[in-house]
Amino acid sequence: MKKLIFILVVAILASCQSGDQTEKIRGKIKEKKNQVSQINHEIALLEKELIELTGSDTTQNILVRTDTLKPREFKHFFEASGSVESINEAFISPEISGQIREIFVKEGDRVSKGQYLVKLNTSVTDNTIEEFKTSLELAETVFEKQKQLWEKQIGSEIQYLEAKNQKESLETRLKTLEAQLEMASIKSPIDGIVDEIFQKEGELAIPGVQIMQLVNLSELYINADIAENYLPVIRKGDTVSVSFPSYPDIQLKVPIHRIGNVINPTNRTFNIQLKISNIDSQLKPNILSIIKINDYSTEQAMLIPSILMKQDRKGSYIYKVTSGSDKLIAKKVYVEPGVSYQDQTEVNNGLNTGDIIITEGYNLVSDGSEIRIK
Repeated sequence: MKKLIFILVVAILASCQSGDQTEKIRGKIKEKKNQVSQINHEIALLEKELIELTGSDTTQNILVRTDTLKPREFKHFFEASGSVESINEAFISPEISGQIREIFVKEGDRVSKGQYLVKLNTSVTDNTIEEFKTSLELAETVFEKQKQLWEKQIGSEIQYLEAKNQKESLETRLKTLEAQLEMASIKSPIDGIVDEIFQKEGELAIPGVQIMQLVNLSELYINADIAENYLPVIRKGDTVSVSFPSYPDIQLKVPIHRIGNVINPTNRTFNIQLKISNIDSQLKPNILSIIKINDYSTEQAMLIPSILMKQDRKGSYIYKVTSGSDKLIAKKVYVEPGVSYQDQTEVNNGLNTGDIIITEGYNLVSDGSEIRIK
């Protein structure tokens, strides 16, 4: 019972507080309305006084700014995100398995093509080669003896052929072992920088498992996926602008190096590729780039600020200035908008060279309003 009474008391207090807040808001609204009414009354008195002094109602003339139209060059661009990759990059892994005996470089080192990077343990191969060399010496001696005998028509042909085959077989196997020995010394396939080393000395190196990564930053590719509908307006060799959010000062203009020949069915895009020189190696693989591509240009465009264009049920319109007796009038003109870029819109129909359009105060006028130009 006590709990119920407590809940009722809390509810009554909350209701009272809510009622007080409501009354306060209503009071403020009434106060503001009174202020508005007072201001409107003062404005009316001032307008009446102005009419008595000037003899005309100039308060009806709306003050505007204007601009005279003339044809201008117009270019439309669209943007695409690009990903940077190095042209020369190498993922180093061995051709044969073996324990890593020595790594000759460290991360950040610059290396030249053909420079030794890693040496694998070759003790077994070295011993095997020595054994084969010894066997080959014996086989060569036996072959020479059999050859001399065969030339003197002493002994059988089969003995001569067996000796020859044994020598040649050992020579071939020795070459194979020497090739394996060469594979144990891993060389750099490119000029570049050691970006990362993944294994340590003493670990087992296996074909297909990466030991280190080399990268050459002198030349880079930029790849971007472009929507299928832009395919007709993009051609190999077209110049595009490239910028990098991480380096705002770097602005490049480069030709399109390659255009992909296949449309990706998943997102309906095709690939374009740019090739750039990397000055001072500032740019890194996978850095984000923005590519601006021009898909429309004209030298004779009627351009207006996009913000001026309004719409109603009939279409898009703006206000231009016309003369009526000794007055300037705002006239509503329906136009056919074309391509827009940034804050400018091309007008295909409805405006002509020399037309004067309202650029400031356009929100205050209506069709037929009397205006004054600042």
